[in-house]
Amino acid sequence: MSERDYYEVLGVSRTASEDEIKRAYRKQAMKYHPDRNPDNPEAEQKFKEAAAAYDVLRDPQKRARYDQFGPEGVNGSGANFGSAEDVFAHFSDLFGDFFGFNMAGGAQGTRAQAGADLRYNLSITFEQAATGDEVRLKLPKHVSCDECGGSGAAKGTKPETCRQCGGSGQVRRSQGFFQIAVPCPACHGTGQIIAKPCPKCKSRGIVTETKELSVRIPAGVDTGTRLRVRGEGDPGIHGGPAGDLYVVINVEDSKVFERQGQDLVLHQEISFAQAALGCRLEVPGLNDPLPLEVPKGVQSGKVLRLRGEGMPYLGRKERGDLLVEIIVRTPTSLTERQIELLKEFDEISREQASSLGSKLKNAAKKLKEDLGL
Repeated sequence: MSERDYYEVLGVSRTASEDEIKRAYRKQAMKYHPDRNPDNPEAEQKFKEAAAAYDVLRDPQKRARYDQFGPEGVNGSGANFGSAEDVFAHFSDLFGDFFGFNMAGGAQGTRAQAGADLRYNLSITFEQAATGDEVRLKLPKHVSCDECGGSGAAKGTKPETCRQCGGSGQVRRSQGFFQIAVPCPACHGTGQIIAKPCPKCKSRGIVTETKELSVRIPAGVDTGTRLRVRGEGDPGIHGGPAGDLYVVINVEDSKVFERQGQDLVLHQEISFAQAALGCRLEVPGLNDPLPLEVPKGVQSGKVLRLRGEGMPYLGRKERGDLLVEIIVRTPTSLTERQIELLKEFDEISREQASSLGSKLKNAAKKLKEDLGL
């Protein structure tokens, strides 16, 4: 294929917008379409050339490389159109937008197609997410009809090739300059006629059943995690592979911990005396109680970290941390003795503060005298 400037091929300027480029390509495709230029190698060459230009200029990244480096900048990243059929296959959706029908041709009805993927929303407890679990699921899904083996035809019969389309699933009709392919009205695009439908599946070849399967939930999953179970989606069509099942996880909140990714947060209350004197506590862990050393004079809001005691990371041996936020509890109901002791404590604290203040003042005064101030 020639190395003509792509903007020149489409007849647009280098500042052309995306819509202008699309309109220009449509004009070129209409002009040089093979059905409009039968047995014209030059027109087919220009048809492929226009497609190659459009394939680069419609993509902002390819276009930027082409503007900077020319054809060398997009070598290997552009589409390779060896024939007009390659163009139709590459731009099948686009030609549908342009002309309102399928211009690629070829049999579609009997081609093997993969089955649809399915989604299942699964709620699990916080504990299941922490340790992992195996869950049994019951879900309705399409399966091949056991009565007809998926053929859709009654026992003792089989589908027959459609005589109108010859099994291709399509017939060709003339529309203006073009020969277009449309689904066969006799077989509705399947390429087959079922004279005697299966009474169980009504010729569909599939039935809906409730199926049970076991799904392994790995430790450390979080809300939004998607687990893929291969081959458990809808069955394929005409021998195509089955789709997949995607299990989307929702993890219920814990009554004890707050979750921050793989870290866990625990709010732990202690008394005023424990905060002042320090203490040793046992706090809840994912499996067993954990020892926690609270230092003397700890302030409310201080976070103490227990490393490796949080949620597991998916597929790894490491775990997050347990973050213990200390909350110093202020007593609201005191006995007479407690009030008396607190007053005594407050009085002693004031005396210490006053004594310290006097010492600081005397020290400052002496410093000024030594400095001659």
